[in-house]
Amino acid sequence: MPSRSSARLAALTVAAVCSAASTIALTSPAHADSVRIHDIQGTTRISPYAGQKVTDVPGVVTATRTYGSSRGFWIQDPNPDDDPATSEGVFVFTSSTPKVAVGDSVTVTGTVSEYVPGGASTGNQSLTEITKPVVTTLSSGNTVPAATVISRKSVPAKYTPAGDTAASGSINGPTLQPAKYALDYYESLEGMNVQVADARVVTATDPYSELWVTVKPHEHRSLRGGTIYGSYTSQNTGRLQIQSLGSTADFPKANVGDTLTGTTTGPLDYNQFGGYTLVAGQLGTLKSGGLQRETTRKQSRGELAVATYNVENLDPSDATFDKHASAIVHNLQSPDIVSLEEIQDDNGAKDDGTVDASATVNKLIDGIVAAGGPKYEWRSIDPVNDQDGGEPGGNIRQVFLFNPERVSFTDRAGGDSTTAVGVTKVHGKAQLTVSPGRIDPTNAAWNSSRKPLAGEFVFRGKTVFVIANHLNSKGGDQGLTSQYQPPVRSSEVQRHAQATLVNAFVRNILDVQKNAEVIALGDMNDFEFSGTAKILEGDGALWSAIKSLPTKERYTYDYQGNEQVLDQILVSPSIRRGGDFDYDSVHINSEFNDQISDHDPQVLRFRP
Repeated sequence: MPSRSSARLAALTVAAVCSAASTIALTSPAHADSVRIHDIQGTTRISPYAGQKVTDVPGVVTATRTYGSSRGFWIQDPNPDDDPATSEGVFVFTSSTPKVAVGDSVTVTGTVSEYVPGGASTGNQSLTEITKPVVTTLSSGNTVPAATVISRKSVPAKYTPAGDTAASGSINGPTLQPAKYALDYYESLEGMNVQVADARVVTATDPYSELWVTVKPHEHRSLRGGTIYGSYTSQNTGRLQIQSLGSTADFPKANVGDTLTGTTTGPLDYNQFGGYTLVAGQLGTLKSGGLQRETTRKQSRGELAVATYNVENLDPSDATFDKHASAIVHNLQSPDIVSLEEIQDDNGAKDDGTVDASATVNKLIDGIVAAGGPKYEWRSIDPVNDQDGGEPGGNIRQVFLFNPERVSFTDRAGGDSTTAVGVTKVHGKAQLTVSPGRIDPTNAAWNSSRKPLAGEFVFRGKTVFVIANHLNSKGGDQGLTSQYQPPVRSSEVQRHAQATLVNAFVRNILDVQKNAEVIALGDMNDFEFSGTAKILEGDGALWSAIKSLPTKERYTYDYQGNEQVLDQILVSPSIRRGGDFDYDSVHINSEFNDQISDHDPQVLRFRP
C-alpha cells in the first residue's frame, strides 16, 4: 500500500485551501436568500447551490474542529424537513480556529463549496461546505440536535448504486436512495450529528489516532473479531472510521475485537483516508477483547517450513529488530526458509547511492540468534539504485533467509541486478541458470518495482524452487467510497503484467520438469480472488494455498475495516496434489495497534 505518512502529509497540505484542483468548480450565479441546510445539501451528492453565495443559513453548532488545516465547525438545523435524502448538517470551513461554541445558535453567510479531499484525481467524493463564512451568533447554550443512530438496522445491505456510465461511472448525479444503498445512507447524514453504540473494533488504532468499527457485528466476521473482505462485491457496509475532536493523547489504543462500549457521538465527516468518518466529540469506553498474538506450530523433522514476511522498510536505524527476530523465532517457530520483503539498504532512506543491505540483514540474523533461533544464512541481489520503488533512497528488496542445518542453497554464479534467470534441463531435471537470480529484470513490467528473486534450495535431497515476490502496490487505486463505482483499480495494469511474467517463469520450470516443486510467495499486493491471483495461477501452474484455510481465517492485512489477503504463498501442482501441506496465516501484526509491520507473516509446511 502507499506510504500513509507521506500521503497524510500531502492531504493536510491539500486541505489547507479549497483550491481549484480540489473543489468542484461551478459558475456563481446571484446569491440565494432564505435557504436552509437541507436545501444546500440537496438530494444528490452535489449541492444545487455549489458555487453560490448563501445568506443567513440557520443552525445550531454541534461540534468544532480547532486543530489541523481543516478548521471550522458543524451546524445542524433543529427543524428538519421530511426528506430522508437531504442532510440537515453541514461543515463551515473557517481555516482558522472557530470562535463559536457547541450549542450556539448561529446564522452563516458564505459560499457553498464542494471540496474533494485529496484532490479530484483521487476519485473521492466531495464534501459540501460553506466557505468564507460570516457568522452571527444569536444565542448560546442551546440543546444540540439529537444524534442520528447508525446501527445494524439503519444501514442498508447493498453498498453502492451503479455508477452512471455516461459520467465515467460517477454516482454524483443520481438522487440518493438512503434506504437502499449504504453509501447513499451515509451521504444523507453528511455533516449531521450521529452516534454508534457498543461498536466492535475491526481495524486497530493507527499512528494518526484513527480506528474502524462495525455496526454490523455479524457481517463477514472473522474468527478473531474483524471483518473479512472476501470479494469485490462484499465491501462490508457496517464499517465506519472513528476519529476524535479531542486530544490525540486520550484516543483509545484499540486492537481488533475490542469494543467501544456506550455511545460514540459526533458529526459525520468525509475525508481522504477512508471516506465517511464519525469525528467524535464523545468517545465510548474501550473494553478489551483480549486478543493475543498467534504462534504457529513447529515443523516436524520431515516437513519443510517456508515463510514470507514483509518487515516494512527495515533498515539498521529501526528499533524493531529484536521484535522481528522474536517473531521469527517464537511466533513463526524458525522456518527453514524465510522470504523477507522490504529490506532496505544499509542507510535506509538516505539517498546517496548505497544499495548494499548486508548490515540490515546481518543485524536481523544476529537478533534471531540472540532470541534463541538458528544462525540463518542469506541470499539476495542488490537492486540498481533507486529503480525498485518504495521509500525513496531505501532500495527495498527481497531476501532469502535459510537455516543451513536444515536446508541448503544451490549457488550458481552470474545472477545480478540486470541479468535474467533462466531454466535449463540437466539430467532430466529443471535447473536455474543462475541462483539466486531475478526474473526478467529489465522488462518494463518491473519499472519502479521490485523484481522477483528466484532461488534453488535442497531439503533432504529434494530440490525446491522458491520465488520471492513483492509486486506493484495498490497506490493510485480509487477507494471503496469513491464517487466512481465500481472504483478504478489502475494499479492492476502493472501488477497483471508482473503476474504474467512470474507465471510464465513457473511454467518454464514445469515444462522442463512436470513434477518440480515450486513456491512463489511474498507480498503480492492483491487478493486471493483478484485478477492478479488468477494470472499467477494460470494454466494450473500455481495455486494460492491460503485458499486451503476457512474463509473466516483468510487475511494477512487489515485496511479501513476490511481484513484482506495481500501476502500469499502459491504452490505448484506436485505440492498441492500431495495434499500433505499445512498453511498458517500467523496474526501478529495486522490486528494490533502496536504492530511492528502492517503485514502478517505466512507459513507453509509440506513434505517434498
